[in-house]
Amino acid sequence: MDFNIDKCNIKLMDIDQIRTFLSVAANGSFLEAANRLYVTQSTVSTRIQRLEAYLGVTLFVRNRSGASLTLPGRRFLPHAKSLLLTLEQARHDIGLPSRFRGSVSIGARIALCETLLPEWISEIRQAMPDISIRSDIGFEEDLMRSLVAGALDIGLMYTPQHSPGLQIEPLFDETLVLLTTDPSQPWPNDDYIYVDWAPGFYAQHSNSYPNLERPAQVVNIGWMAVQLILAQGRGSSFLPVRLAEPLLQAGKLFPVAGSPQFKLPAYMVSQRDNDSAVLQQVLAQIRTLAALERQKVYALPAQSKVADAT
Repeated sequence: MDFNIDKCNIKLMDIDQIRTFLSVAANGSFLEAANRLYVTQSTVSTRIQRLEAYLGVTLFVRNRSGASLTLPGRRFLPHAKSLLLTLEQARHDIGLPSRFRGSVSIGARIALCETLLPEWISEIRQAMPDISIRSDIGFEEDLMRSLVAGALDIGLMYTPQHSPGLQIEPLFDETLVLLTTDPSQPWPNDDYIYVDWAPGFYAQHSNSYPNLERPAQVVNIGWMAVQLILAQGRGSSFLPVRLAEPLLQAGKLFPVAGSPQFKLPAYMVSQRDNDSAVLQQVLAQIRTLAALERQKVYALPAQSKVADAT
């Protein structure tokens, strides 16, 4: 079946229908798509039904295990991605001043935004001053949702989810080190702050400390752990040495003797089939910057062993 869809005439095809179609296709479930789009499952069903009525085909086979694309659905998939990307790119480009030849949106986990992303964007702007860059902060789930929907061009994160149409590339490994404000105090203690870095970190942490009780303080971002430690004037936590190096050099944090180190890989996620010249140049620049990051040597404290947190 040949879909001859005019990308400029979409009044009868709601953009939310396209986003919903892509989310169901990516997650294989109407319920999961509803959760990721923050709408009800009935809303997802209605959007898909209206889209099917407009196209005159059945896009999904629905069963207890979820939803899978029909042959027409698979044929429509690249058109849907193209439509959404075209609209999003148009939304960004229409308002661009004439001095810019294009735009790109980059989202990242907050730990990667702190120091790293500003430095990288500065390098990108120097190399390509004629492009506009939008920067966002988010968690992996939010970043992946935006990437699938075509609202984000590049995502930098620790635990990406594999999804059709997206490519995942390793950037570098963070080194997580157990640091404390008072190395003379026995560890563990009630001042320990657990950071939910990733499922892999949880597994390695549990293996290293099988008898550790639930900490009194649990956070989902490293930045909050640092802020709590600074505000309370005491505490300990596993932190990326890249971020903690200034505090180590200032004598505000110290390594906990005999503690392990964990590696936390960082990844770049982008649209697989987007051949935008601007996007490809930015991706190439980030790959170069990531290679330089891998070569850096931070002031790592001497530790007993290194584990992989993935």
